Amino acid sequence: MVNSTMLALGQTRSCIRELFEYGLRRAAAGERVYDFSLGNPSIPAPPEVNDHFVSILRNMDSLAVHSYTQAPGTMDARQAVAEELNQRYGADLRGENFFFTCGAAPALVSVIRALATEGSEILAITPYFPEYRPFVESSGAAFVPVPAEKETFQIDCTALEARVTPRTQAVIVNSPNNPSGVIYTRETLKKLAEVLTRKGAEYGHPIYLISDEPYRELVYDGAEVPFVPDIYPNTVICYSYSKSLSMPGERIGYVCVPDRVADSEEVFAAAAGASRILGHVCAPSLQQRVVAACAASRPDLGAYDRNRTTLYDALTSYGYQCVKPNGAFYLFVKAPGGDAQAFSDQAKARNLLIVPGGDFGCPNYFRASTCVSHEMLLESLPIFEDLIKSYL
Repeated sequence: MVNSTMLALGQTRSCIRELFEYGLRRAAAGERVYDFSLGNPSIPAPPEVNDHFVSILRNMDSLAVHSYTQAPGTMDARQAVAEELNQRYGADLRGENFFFTCGAAPALVSVIRALATEGSEILAITPYFPEYRPFVESSGAAFVPVPAEKETFQIDCTALEARVTPRTQAVIVNSPNNPSGVIYTRETLKKLAEVLTRKGAEYGHPIYLISDEPYRELVYDGAEVPFVPDIYPNTVICYSYSKSLSMPGERIGYVCVPDRVADSEEVFAAAAGASRILGHVCAPSLQQRVVAACAASRPDLGAYDRNRTTLYDALTSYGYQCVKPNGAFYLFVKAPGGDAQAFSDQAKARNLLIVPGGDFGCPNYFRASTCVSHEMLLESLPIFEDLIKSYL
């Protein structure tokens, strides 16, 4: 006998990973594969990241480098991140507001479990990262999708307010967004804050905002990514350095619970407790030390920007419909014919791997990652063009 919920999760693979692994098998068989499935950074880490890895290993005592840290992380690393955000946003964060985790996923799971109470609901805006659903449902809370405005993929605050109930404990937002690449504007976030403040007062308890921000530094055309706690005080941040420092395999991120969050000490302690029952001891100590040295480092986004512009311009010229992304490294495209799974299957038959949007809450869209080689992207364009011609 095994846990039936965990069995179902283990037997239902991520559609993104399935496509990625299919592409690896086809490529190993010698076929040319055009793989737009996985959001795996394709630009190198900033040079100082690797330099600090080497310097730490060469110059620090090896026992200190590889030993346990405090469960929330070293105070040096936590304070370095706080100071960087304070300088950039004029925030008033302290190192004590941070809890380092093995990437954004454990941060999200810890916060969701910290906030989930019996009979509670957690809302997420479509399109959403597919893992939000199992993260929420495994906590015992109900997962409630909220449709976005399809013309812009901004938050539809009227639709959201209609779904907020006395059982609503939190709302998850992800900006820049995976899969749409859209950044929620300051105006949108102010409207959201007004709704959550009003409904929280009506129901007599705070409604928390969980801000999932792994793409915060991946921004184009001078777009602003507002600092969400400045707009809504009851915001808890979940962050990862996977994208901003191009090191997804190193698994380092954090939870940030600002002092202004209602019951902030309890929220922080509950997230720490959730992390504890998940088997978390401390985030990797070497990566913490690199983050402490590189908290202000930024990637060179030129390659991502070129791919974003090239693919968007080509697809829209062929007749595809897509909101131009100003963040992250994805395009979220309306599927010709309206059935993204069927369209994705047709593309797959030609070794063009695009992710159908059903698991993102939008079954008539597909996602194409732009963190790919420019050469492969250019080679794929005739396939995209031929596919849509059969629908015109």
